[in-house]
Amino acid sequence: MRTKQILFAALGLMIFLPSFLSYGAAAEAEGKITSKDEVVYATLKSNGELEDIYVVNTLEVVKAGELIDYGKYSSVKNLTDLSELDQNGQVVQINAPEGKFYYQGNMEDNTELPWDIEISYLLDGREVVASELAGKEGHVEIKINTAANEKADSVYFENYLLQISLQLSNSYQNIEADGGMVANAGKNKQITFTVMPGQEESLSAEADVADFEFSGIDIAAVPSTLPIDTSEMENMTDDMSALSDAIRELNNGVAELKKGVSELNDGAASLRDGSAKYKNGMSELSGSSSQVVAASSSIGDALKKINSSLSQGSAEMDVSSLSELPGGLTQLANGLNQAADGLSELRKNYSEAYRALDGAIKGIPDHQLSEEEIAGLLSSGADANVVNKLVDTYKSAQKVKGTYVQVQKAFAAVDPTLNQVSGSVKEMSGNLTTIANELSASLEDMDMGALGELQKGLSTLSSNYGEFHSGLVSYTKGVSELSSSYSQLHSGIAGLSGGTSELNKGVGELHNGTSELHQETKDLPEQMQQEINEMIKEYDKSDFEPVSFVSAKNEKVTSVQFVIKTEAVEKEDQETKQAKPEKKKGFWDLLLELF
Repeated sequence: MRTKQILFAALGLMIFLPSFLSYGAAAEAEGKITSKDEVVYATLKSNGELEDIYVVNTLEVVKAGELIDYGKYSSVKNLTDLSELDQNGQVVQINAPEGKFYYQGNMEDNTELPWDIEISYLLDGREVVASELAGKEGHVEIKINTAANEKADSVYFENYLLQISLQLSNSYQNIEADGGMVANAGKNKQITFTVMPGQEESLSAEADVADFEFSGIDIAAVPSTLPIDTSEMENMTDDMSALSDAIRELNNGVAELKKGVSELNDGAASLRDGSAKYKNGMSELSGSSSQVVAASSSIGDALKKINSSLSQGSAEMDVSSLSELPGGLTQLANGLNQAADGLSELRKNYSEAYRALDGAIKGIPDHQLSEEEIAGLLSSGADANVVNKLVDTYKSAQKVKGTYVQVQKAFAAVDPTLNQVSGSVKEMSGNLTTIANELSASLEDMDMGALGELQKGLSTLSSNYGEFHSGLVSYTKGVSELSSSYSQLHSGIAGLSGGTSELNKGVGELHNGTSELHQETKDLPEQMQQEINEMIKEYDKSDFEPVSFVSAKNEKVTSVQFVIKTEAVEKEDQETKQAKPEKKKGFWDLLLELF
């Protein structure tokens, strides 16, 4: 039995003697480290209130010996071996062997995390304490608010991003997380939120649950040290340049459209004025037609009466009445001549107006806008009201052009018709003048013996004049119908002029809008590049130098991370199991746990 005890004692000396010898040698020399890492562990209550906080320090020792580390610890614990650490205020003295050395420092009670984290719970819209949720059923919402803690060093809030994770059972239904990513994690759904450095966020996760349990919220805070790749952003600025150029071209195109619509409007106004003159002339001609017909009817009656009297051989015929006939024919010829001159002037005005209208309408571009092109213009960022006006104007212009194409033949036929009618009236006037002149000459040299020949000629004239009078009646009827029909055509032309005026006004407003849009977007690539530079400046923390969380005196700090967790919400066991008495651990048990 004693031999066995001596064997154990010898084995213990073999294990610990090298450490004692090494520590003894190290105590005489100053140690050296190349880096120091800190992992800050914190536990929060369910509402986010800080409950406990400690730090695990990792020292990379390249030379064994005595080391000095600093921290506002309430207590420290060696996690590398069984040797004690010497703590004096904020100074921790360590006799460390070569290699990685771990020790834990429990922070003082007044230590603050860099973030204020507030957590609230709602059940069916009613805020409740987390512990009341255990085992409940209904619609649960978990709200998380993060903000800077003004009592702590702001360097972590400004340079660290937070990754906030929640795990919910797959049995939960209708899981939603505004701004969060939901993914499968074994038998659970994991919800992950990311909070960028320097940002305050309000996060929310909700679900329909039965028998609620919750493992708590995990929060990791690490430096945002990943550099931002700007290679793709160059393509974005190129796209913005293309967009800016397209808007400039659009503005130039609208300017050309404005010019064309203005010319169209001027032509339509000229057409309206010429059409009004034409309509008025046709109305006057139609109004005087009854007088012409009446005069022609009187001439016909007079010719018939004279012919009848001559045919009876009456010697008592009133020769003075016969002498009045040439004057009446001349007066009728002059009236028809004036009508022909009016038609010629109307034709001239109409031709000028028609040429202006034809040139203006042909100036409307034939380009066809597809629905895809219109949708692309709407999605380009241009003012939707301006784009809609442009589209409406485009459709109106195309409608005007299409309508014009349909009625162009009718417009083109007016000029030759007016020319033909005017020529016919001129010819009729000349014939009457000739008849009057010949009749007047005949009466001067006439003797009673020539009445036979005169009667024969007047009989022929009377007979032919009936046909002329019938043609004149048909002509005046046609003029009346043309005058009535042209009033409707003139109303359409006046409406076209009003439409082109509105179109001209709308395109003017559109051009003002595209000009303003061009002015606002011509520097868009430079503005975007500036915004990108600002974003990079705000979020690229690749040049961040880690700072010790526990003491500003610590040097060679290469990494500081935070691992934060809230308490879980669990149902209480229905039956409390009797706890088994804990077996007291011996030396060898403790030694084995160490390894």
